[in-house]
Amino acid sequence: MTLGRLNHVGVATPSIARSIETYRLLLGADRVGAPFDLPAQGVKVCFIDAPNTQIELIEPYDESSPIAGFLRKNPAGGQHHVCFEVADIHAAVAHLKANGATVLGEPRIGAHGTPIVFVHPRDFGGMLVELMEAPAEAH
Repeated sequence: MTLGRLNHVGVATPSIARSIETYRLLLGADRVGAPFDLPAQGVKVCFIDAPNTQIELIEPYDESSPIAGFLRKNPAGGQHHVCFEVADIHAAVAHLKANGATVLGEPRIGAHGTPIVFVHPRDFGGMLVELMEAPAEAH
């Protein structure tokens, strides 16, 4: 497995609309995608493009959302995860498991329409890591 580029930083928020305004006002964000629902994952998401990566704003779809649980502990929101690209999600999962990492669930389709998987925060010093399959030339 080879670590690819940082694809995005996931930020949990109680309100995507308010967060968009904050990024526009304070950081001059002008490349903001349209928010969309991912009910299968229990979230609403919106991507803000930066020159070298993206910010993924994540709002709970409903109270059963994992992000709702995160926001109960962190009411103002905050950094939820970082996402790195890998060429082959299944090879990455096999490598992680062979090296003792705790992979959370099985690969599934994420917000970019490509396979993703999460790795338990204890394996990365308390940071939740998402791996996203991306074409090899994207690395």
